[in-house]
Amino acid sequence: MSKKTKYYYIASMDIEPEKETLLNEVYDTEHIPALLRVPGVNSITRSVAKPFDMSMGGKTYTVDIDNEPKYSAIYEIESPDVLVSDAWAEAVESGRWPEKVRPYTSNRRQVLRKIII
Repeated sequence: MSKKTKYYYIASMDIEPEKETLLNEVYDTEHIPALLRVPGVNSITRSVAKPFDMSMGGKTYTVDIDNEPKYSAIYEIESPDVLVSDAWAEAVESGRWPEKVRPYTSNRRQVLRKIII
């Protein structure tokens, strides 16, 4: 994490199965590069949800992810102002994302987390 990073913005979503390959291609080759050029965006990490087991209180639990979005992107940003900047607005509407990917997403969740330590 960059010392400039003060917040995590996390965007999560599902995608229609027939558009999954396109989502990954556009995210990796267009969407992330465009957003990394936005001042105040320090890094972007993509992830995919996976079920898991964990131990707590002497017991092992299986964590169900059925209602969680499959894909997430974690943006390390300097300020919430980044998300309303002209550069951000332009980047999120560039490339094939707005017309070829966004309409096929669902279960979208966005959260902003301030880093406290």
